[in-house]
Amino acid sequence: MARYFQGREVELLAPAGTFDIFETVIRSNCDAVYFGGPGLNMRMMRKGYNFTREDIIEAVNVAHGLGKKAYVTVNNMLSETDVAEAGEYLAFLDRSGVDAIIVQDLAVPSLLREQGLALPVHASVMLNVHNVEMVRALQEFGVTRVVTSREMDLKTARVIEEQTGIEIEYFVHGDMCSVHGANCYISSQLFGMSSNRGKCLKPCRWDYRMKKDGYVYSTPYPLAAKDMNMYEYLPELIDAHVTSFKIEGRMRDKEFMASLVDSYGDAIDRYLEDPLAFNRTRNSEELHKNRKRDFSTAYAFGKPGLSNINFRYEGTGKFYSTGKVFSTPTAERETSEAAVNAVRSMLRETAEAKASAGEAQTSSLTARKTASPKLTVRVNNMAQARAALQTGVDELFLSGDVLLPDRAFGRRDIDELAEIKGGARLVLATPRMMDEIHFEQYDAFLSAGVPGLDGLLVTNIGAVRRFKKFGLPLIGDLSLNLYNHMAENMYRELGVERLTASIEANLPDLSALLRETKGELELTVHGTPVVMYMEHDLYENTEVYESIGEENNQYVPSDVLVLMTDKGESPVYKDVYGRCHLTTSKEICLLPVVGELAGAGITHFRVEGSTYTPERLAQLLSVYRSALNEPERAGELAAALEPSFAGFTLGALSFRRADKSTPANLPSAVEAAEPELQETKG
Repeated sequence: MARYFQGREVELLAPAGTFDIFETVIRSNCDAVYFGGPGLNMRMMRKGYNFTREDIIEAVNVAHGLGKKAYVTVNNMLSETDVAEAGEYLAFLDRSGVDAIIVQDLAVPSLLREQGLALPVHASVMLNVHNVEMVRALQEFGVTRVVTSREMDLKTARVIEEQTGIEIEYFVHGDMCSVHGANCYISSQLFGMSSNRGKCLKPCRWDYRMKKDGYVYSTPYPLAAKDMNMYEYLPELIDAHVTSFKIEGRMRDKEFMASLVDSYGDAIDRYLEDPLAFNRTRNSEELHKNRKRDFSTAYAFGKPGLSNINFRYEGTGKFYSTGKVFSTPTAERETSEAAVNAVRSMLRETAEAKASAGEAQTSSLTARKTASPKLTVRVNNMAQARAALQTGVDELFLSGDVLLPDRAFGRRDIDELAEIKGGARLVLATPRMMDEIHFEQYDAFLSAGVPGLDGLLVTNIGAVRRFKKFGLPLIGDLSLNLYNHMAENMYRELGVERLTASIEANLPDLSALLRETKGELELTVHGTPVVMYMEHDLYENTEVYESIGEENNQYVPSDVLVLMTDKGESPVYKDVYGRCHLTTSKEICLLPVVGELAGAGITHFRVEGSTYTPERLAQLLSVYRSALNEPERAGELAAALEPSFAGFTLGALSFRRADKSTPANLPSAVEAAEPELQETKG
């Protein structure tokens, strides 16, 4: 079965969470079905909502017997344990005859290449593909189709298809996120459950209030996106050269899904048969009556603003299959002596394991071991930059997403800093999201020459591909989501000098990564990192809603927006491009364990400094410099340090329990007592 318009394929792609659902959906009016296998995918929260290997084989046979296609999701971020298991699983998928796999982690194409497998690869929405350069880079890895960023409009989708020839897959219906794909880390910080590993507990669906300029606003579910509904805009999707019309819904029941797929399939057929007489609204009201949430066209035709947010409670924050809420407001974990001791214990065991394995004798690791640890910092303005250089920081990162009211760094700023940098390296960062204008701007800026610049902090694979021609050292930023050594190897092959470990790595997963990494590795050790990065403008709420009370912010200036629950306040900053950055309410502080981190293989220690005053930033950098020089004093220095915000946390390292995909032979520190995460009833 195949559909075409003007010689271009039009595929209706439906989801299935179980084999029972698949058997119904594959016989509905779709061209292909996607589903997850027993692991390594983005739907790991509900037992029974994935296929067994036997199911996969039978599903492929059924689909092919009907002239349709079957795609398997291998689309979560892989831990070292997952990598060890993934090779055999990919070989199985290749033998089973699946038509393509949908992937997030660059370890997957690396494994395919290593094993000589020819499985077609589609880039998941979790790769957040949003520009031509990213597509071209992925094509070089063998990717034949990209599921575009949820924030991509149809005009941009067509430009990308025309310039690259890549197949475009675009979400047309179902559950959406308000945060850029793979740029939401809040679930891992609160619960130790990574959204990028298929275990999101959806803090975005909580009932928040907002506070700004001393006023409190009632803003029901300000992060809870409506469901996508492009039913009435099929002609525009086809005109945008979208190949695959993707319906979300691997957690939804078969009756609902079959009806939905048939409605879309019928509409596509009617348009292909007679585009001039096509009735957009036929059966549209029926879809609306059966909706799980309210509907939006999201970013298909531009930024939707508050019209994209689901204000009603229906469907908000609940599992469709159980009616229970995903989670309830929860505070970030406070640092405790027991948690610090567990981190120390595991990192020491990691260092001992590496030494006993003989890795410390290799030349690269010997150099790493004997070199003094480096202190790096990201800054938001010139005052912070000057303060950082005065403390003797080793590398200064000039933010590519400068937070308002500061302005982006320019040539004069870099020239001034180059004169006073001394032995420090001056590194310019790129924005996390880069459209074609950003690439042209950075290309023109770098082409003209920037004598004082010593490197680039790159935030996406497209920036790696485009800017390596300038010969500047490339450092991989947090948004590359490094979680395993095979993805690290792929980035190093592309020319990235150093990478930054994912802030989602819990203690056992960071330990496993450190055992396998072969090059320099950076880690965020202090600051309030961005845990939600979004196009959605939360500040707009304060312009639309009337205030319901007066109250100043507790920890940040009152002109900074904060999201409030009864568990605390999380600041939200807007950058020079209009994007919002939600940060943690507590400061990540790994000061007590910097010695152990260095012993286990961390070579560069980063302070996220954008939200600090210059004076506070200078203090922090001085303290960390002392701790790195004299690690035996780290505990003493940590005890004397007072927090700037709501307190100190170890972030994801607070979570010491290995999940089912973590090897059983990890160090005993993992087994430290830890409360079980309970699913809360609504």
